[in-house]
Parts: sequence; structure tokens; C-alpha cells
Amino acid sequence: MPAVVAGAPDSEDNAVPDRLSALIEELVVANRILGHEGVLDAFGHVSVRHPDDPGRYFLARSRSPLLVEASDILEYTLDSEPVTPPTARQYSERVIHGCIYQARSDVMAVCHHHAAAVMPFCVAVKPIVPVFHFGGAIGEQTPFWDQHDEFGDTDLLVVKPEEGRSLARALGPHAVVLMKRHGATVAGAGLREVVSRSIYLCQNAEYQLRATMLGTPQPLHPGEIGPAGAMNLKPNVIERAWEFWSARLKASGLWPARLGARAPRRAKAAARPARKSARGKARRR
Repeated sequence: MPAVVAGAPDSEDNAVPDRLSALIEELVVANRILGHEGVLDAFGHVSVRHPDDPGRYFLARSRSPLLVEASDILEYTLDSEPVTPPTARQYSERVIHGCIYQARSDVMAVCHHHAAAVMPFCVAVKPIVPVFHFGGAIGEQTPFWDQHDEFGDTDLLVVKPEEGRSLARALGPHAVVLMKRHGATVAGAGLREVVSRSIYLCQNAEYQLRATMLGTPQPLHPGEIGPAGAMNLKPNVIERAWEFWSARLKASGLWPARLGARAPRRAKAAARPARKSARGKARRR
């Protein structure tokens, strides 16, 4: 009988850490793509739910997204408490992610940003509506949330669990919630989906704003939004877009040089006994 090689696809012991390592690498790339495409700047953040434990999620430490490395990724509970006490500063608005994951079991990734394309709508309190076919990815409605309505004068950061829960309620079943005078939060059923939706939200906002300079924008017909949105979620469409944005990131010289060098501490710890077990199996056989 052939030996079982550590890290091989048929090694059950290594399946979980390998999958987590791949997810962490994808989260690093997602951070950098969103930074390179102008959705995230020095601020904003993107997270992904743990694929095997829906009560956990991954999010980078407090760092500019375009600079995030695999070693920056931390693991959190849905209360937005780190699983392992970190030595680095954390994002203060991480409750946005945890509270949405708590409220929506279907959400597997979340992005919060203050993109320049979206901010005029958040300031003027004008809804963003789908105006081109990829705009269907944002859905029929982009509800608004005003932190001041429930919490009065604040610094506009969403840092308290009750603020995060309020934002999650405003998001409701939708894919996007606009935050008055602040930015936007985007939800998705996967990391690549939320990256696509965040980028297309910004593109749609740009086209909508430019169209107002020419006249009254004519958005998608209500019956077109669903089919257009579904088309945007097809795996081949998402993969084609991801490949394009990845190529742009590589051409810019901003592709993470140490991609895959380190996984989160908890995931790395889980990998150790798996490797040992695989070697043991090989010796026994």
C-alpha cells in the first residue's frame, strides 16, 4: 500500500489546515485587490467566516489592506473577540463583521469601506440603484443606516456590539447597507463574491453619478435586476473577474511576496498534529 504523504489531497489529517491556509491566502489577496481597485484605502476591512466553524471568522489586524500579509490574519469569535490574544492592534470596527455573521447565517464574507465613489450617496442620502448589468450584484435596494438615530453624537465608528447589531438589522436580508456620512458595508456568500460586489457597487455608483450630469439616470428594470444579479454570481463569472483583478495586482508589483508563509496561529497549531499523524501513518505502512 502506498505511503500517505503529508499535505497530499487524500490525507484527511491535512485537509483542514490546508483548506484554512488556502482561505487565509485568499483573504490576503482580497485585501490587496480591494485596496488596488480603490474600494479600500488606508482604512476599511474585509473578513471571511471560518469554513468549518460558523461561530468564527478571520480578519486582519489593524493595518492598511494593501499591505496585509498572511501573518496579519487573526481568528475571532462572533462576539469579535480574538481566539488567541493578539500582540498587534486590532480593527476597532470589527463588531461590524461579527454582528452581521451572528444575524445572517447565509453570509460568509463581509467588507466595510469608505470608497470615494460611494461617499457622495452616503452624504446626500441618495440610494444607489443598479444602472448597468453588473450593478445587478448590489440587489434591488441599498438601505440606509444612521448611527445618530439610535446612539446620538458619536465619532461615527461602529465599535460597540449594540451598534453592530443595529447596523446588521438595517442590512436585513440585503447585500449592501449604506451608512449615512460614513461608508458602506457589503455582505456575500463567499469571499470572491463580496469582493466582486464591492467593486461593482463602486463602479455602479460612479456611472450613476456621471449619468446625472447628462440627465435622469434610467436604472435597470425591476425584472432585470434579479437575472443580472444571478448572472454576476455564476462561478465562471466570478472566477474570470478574480483572475483579472489578480493579474492587475501582480502587474502593479503589489502581489504579496510572502503569500502562504504563515497561517493564523490557531490554524498553524492545528496543522502540527496533522503532519505528525501523517508521518506516523507513513511509518506504520
